Amino acid sequence: MAKRENDDLSMKEVLSAFIQKNKLQQGINKVDAKTAWINLMGNGVNSYTTAVELKGDTLFVSLSSSVLREELSLGKTKIITMLNEELGKVLVKKLVLR
Repeated sequence: MAKRENDDLSMKEVLSAFIQKNKLQQGINKVDAKTAWINLMGNGVNSYTTAVELKGDTLFVSLSSSVLREELSLGKTKIITMLNEELGKVLVKKLVLR
């Protein structure tokens, strides 16, 4: 039977330890980035969004509308700032719209 490390750990500490031990943070970051995009952009942009993928510190967003892609490219720095604020940490440093 495994020995307990400490009986006084909070749920947050236990989950953080589990995530670090199993190296799950990168996958969680990918899901969080996609969720942040959906929450910030709203239904209008999301209806033209075909894929959202985080690779390293770059967020790749595929859009089916070239007009929307061009318009969003004008505000890339603001979008990156808004995404990082939504995530609560600096996770996205570059945004690629395709």
